Amino acid sequence: MANSSKTNLIDKTIANLWRAWDELSSSTAHYISGKPRPDLPQDDLIKVMAEVADCIKGKSDEASLRARAAAIGKTYLELNEDGRSKFLRALAADFDVDRQLVDEKIELVKSSLDNKIFRLRAEEELKIALQPTWRVLLGRFTSLPDGVKFLVDMRTEMLSLVKTYPEIKILSNDLRAMLSAWFDIGLLELVQINWGSPASLLEKLIAYESVHAIRSWSDLKNRLGPDRRCFGFFHPNMPHEPLIFVQVALVEGISNNIDDLLDESKSNNDSIKADTAVFYSISNAQRGLDGISFGNFLIKTVVEKLSVETPNLKTFATLSPMPGFADWLNEQIAFSQDDLLQQSEKKSLAEYTSHNTSADILKDLIPKLNLKEKEQKKQLFKELEAPLTRLAAEYICIARNKRGRAMDPVAHFHLSNGASVYRLNWEADTSLKGMAQSFGLMVNYEYKLKEIQNNSSAYEAEQKVAASGLIKNILKK
Repeated sequence: MANSSKTNLIDKTIANLWRAWDELSSSTAHYISGKPRPDLPQDDLIKVMAEVADCIKGKSDEASLRARAAAIGKTYLELNEDGRSKFLRALAADFDVDRQLVDEKIELVKSSLDNKIFRLRAEEELKIALQPTWRVLLGRFTSLPDGVKFLVDMRTEMLSLVKTYPEIKILSNDLRAMLSAWFDIGLLELVQINWGSPASLLEKLIAYESVHAIRSWSDLKNRLGPDRRCFGFFHPNMPHEPLIFVQVALVEGISNNIDDLLDESKSNNDSIKADTAVFYSISNAQRGLDGISFGNFLIKTVVEKLSVETPNLKTFATLSPMPGFADWLNEQIAFSQDDLLQQSEKKSLAEYTSHNTSADILKDLIPKLNLKEKEQKKQLFKELEAPLTRLAAEYICIARNKRGRAMDPVAHFHLSNGASVYRLNWEADTSLKGMAQSFGLMVNYEYKLKEIQNNSSAYEAEQKVAASGLIKNILKK
């Protein structure tokens, strides 16, 4: 349901932009002779880039330049994937910084060392020269109806292309810097989303949910029930689009299984007895804003809000996936490391395999997790719980990437925000996605309000991970 909803949402967004810009751009239609073809062949690309140059360098009145920008935006929306790729590559190549001009301004700065007034003027000219000219076009888009949303979606397109076309990366990074300035945290509004919210917003909730797909309208209604909360951050530049949203369950005790948590038959209409708020899904709704952090501020804001509104809540925790655990473990196995399993673990698994080394044992047995419905496989599944849980603890608490951060991106997010690792949960998510990502394991991170700052500082400065006694005991084995 989520994939089709997302496709329909994108189509609606394009249609809305098209209608909004149609009247604005109609007065400039004559500037591009002939409608560009969707794949933007070279002759059409030259015409479109000439219009971009006129929009950037043009001396017309602001209304005319705004109309030109709308015409260019409409052209971009009509292109297919190949055409948009050509447009962005040409924009990155032809409207970057004028490096010859930059060199000239650098020499001017050097020659003005003895004159403070001339030096300041030369430095100002250098700052201007260092601004890529594409910024003018991107800035003009922001004055159009839903222009900021258009740029966010354009950056989404850039991010999908940077690996194939590295020249787009500078353009993408510069647009991120512009968006970061526009989407200042201080301007964000926290909005609670419930079953009475506009249908268009609920559709977006379904489309943008990226952790646990919303299967039906009934599923969504359950997630917005009396014992549930959903909050999103919105920005004045995109008032109808959530930037990020979090789903929370108000329960008794820290949940250890996502299927139980989302089971419609087990929802509780009375949240008064709840003593724990479990954050079970945090979804970034706008991929074009990747690299601009909202999540940490969102969690802290929601915790503060729930603490005031529901004072009986004593515990704030997550039920989180470990999206990189399976890949990490498979990489360790590929290196044929023989210290992955302890001798006692090898002994307990010996009846299920003829292999002797850790890597070969795991390579043989892990694929059989998906066959646990057979009686012997059920026992195997139980025997694998201890070693895989221990390895998961090492992955979360010890494994580091090249930047010294936790290997798992979700772990890094919560640890940098000051959470501690509370518990690992076996068979917590046995969906196809859950098994593929982490063999069904999920993790609870706990936010202890009095310890958040110290935990965050220790992690950022010394890569120390705050962990409960349960986790420490697992790591000692």
